[in-house]
Amino acid sequence: MSSRQRMAVTGSLVAASFSAVLILSGTAGADDQGPGSSKGGKAVDEAPAGVELTTLLPEKISVDNSTEKTAITATVKNGGTEDSGKISLLVVGFDGLTVKGVKGCSPLADDRLPEGSNSGFSCAIDNLAAGASRSYAVDASYDLGRAGKICLPVLSEDGKRTYWQQGPVPFGTTNPSPDAPATPLLLGTDNEPVNPGADELPRTGAARDLVPLGTLGASLLAAGAAGMWWSARRQPGRTAP
Repeated sequence: MSSRQRMAVTGSLVAASFSAVLILSGTAGADDQGPGSSKGGKAVDEAPAGVELTTLLPEKISVDNSTEKTAITATVKNGGTEDSGKISLLVVGFDGLTVKGVKGCSPLADDRLPEGSNSGFSCAIDNLAAGASRSYAVDASYDLGRAGKICLPVLSEDGKRTYWQQGPVPFGTTNPSPDAPATPLLLGTDNEPVNPGADELPRTGAARDLVPLGTLGASLLAAGAAGMWWSARRQPGRTAP
């Protein structure tokens, strides 16, 4: 009987990430999500000596076909030998993926959202010890008629440096399941919506319009099909949340 090798999904497509764990009331739960992956993540600005910050997202999530609710677990980790000190994490939704809430974190006002995003939360971490990780619970929804992406940047306390950014990385499927209770979505896969008609997936309402350019002091700019970079656009006297 042949053995199966478990493949680890490693990603270095675009820049980097902050960590947040999403937990919501829906069909899917954290136990359904499988191993975490850093796919779509990359270090941007140099972190302090001995600090190695990364983030993880589940390889698979499930979306309730009737409510469009889902659960995502995002984790930030310090794989270095020194404590991180104060850092800031952002959980940002794009297109069909909307972040509804992150436990213990503050929502970003519409005029402070990164360019092209529809929702976002800021999470302050006083310190992440060497070898430690931290997760956050977040409510989210996914419009199965559209593509959806999430981005996790890890910023310095003042927001001037991005130590790591994962995404915007898509969750999606090339085989929608309109008649099933839930549709599984895979990390790094572009969503192929069901064609309009009798088999169209249920919707909860009109999709949110994309917000105008935010004044957060950081903005996501296109960097090819793989994702977007997080680039600082700090106004004089402004600081990141």
